[in-house]
Amino acid sequence: MKLKYRWMTALVVLPLALTGCTATTNTAATTTTDAAASGDKITIAVVTHGSPGDTFWDVVKSGAEQAGTDLGVTVTYQGDGDPVKQSQLIDAAIATNPDGLIVSMANPDGVQNAVDKAVAAGIPVITINSGLDQSREFGAQTHIGQSEFIAGQGAGEQLANAGVSNVICVIHEAGNTGLEERCDGAADTLGGTVTNVQVDVANVADAQNTIKSSLLADASIDGVLTLNPGIAVAASQALEEAASTAVLATFDVSSDVTQLILDDKILFAVDQQPYSQGYLPVTFLTLQARNGDVVGGGLPVYSGPGFVTKDNADQVAKFAKNGTR
Repeated sequence: MKLKYRWMTALVVLPLALTGCTATTNTAATTTTDAAASGDKITIAVVTHGSPGDTFWDVVKSGAEQAGTDLGVTVTYQGDGDPVKQSQLIDAAIATNPDGLIVSMANPDGVQNAVDKAVAAGIPVITINSGLDQSREFGAQTHIGQSEFIAGQGAGEQLANAGVSNVICVIHEAGNTGLEERCDGAADTLGGTVTNVQVDVANVADAQNTIKSSLLADASIDGVLTLNPGIAVAASQALEEAASTAVLATFDVSSDVTQLILDDKILFAVDQQPYSQGYLPVTFLTLQARNGDVVGGGLPVYSGPGFVTKDNADQVAKFAKNGTR
């Protein structure tokens, strides 16, 4: 098995809280957790490519804010799926001179200049979720997330074990390199055919029709791999409408996804634990501000991949209902 992954070693930690990549083009409102009376005033800025209403990024945000509450530091959160607007949000965060900056990089080249400015200003930067391969190059101290290619390889292996050989991989964000890597990883290990299908996460109804049309156009398709929980639900409905027996699998977890797993309508979900992606970097940057600890050594901290199947879906479902998975 080949690995399309540049770093040879990785720091692995267990999530501090039991806890896939989507974005829209609206700007998220800033939210702040009140710093406790701890004697210091630490502010951590989080700027992602996610937006309000996106269930995945709502979990990331919850993790970051809970860490702020637990540690008594102020956490601000903003997000926008447009790399130009996200860069503007990063610039605005830099202007406030935070004690640390947390950034997701779905389009690394699009936000590089803004991240470079933060590093040049002496602000500690941690990247999360997307942009793992560029994180160290851009000067971030560590990256918290999963290798999307390795996660895709795991998904391909699981599908191959289920006897699947002809898969459509549904990409819900144009230009998101991490999503493309997931499909590439699945193609690497499936031992069959993987065809990418482009949809728009902002139009789930249209995405459902596109998946349905693909299934009707090619009766040999025996697997559907989605990369987002909302699109997974749409794919499940498309399979029913097309009367297809194709196996469905997805990336990322929600209460809907865990229920579909329990109902035998989704084979598995690849879980990258977004709550940890919010909680851990706030913890790391707070340790650095208070005690000079620098975690990661320039290498990634893996929050995934894990696999949610019918064997453990009940347990995960309890946390998904709480908004932490």
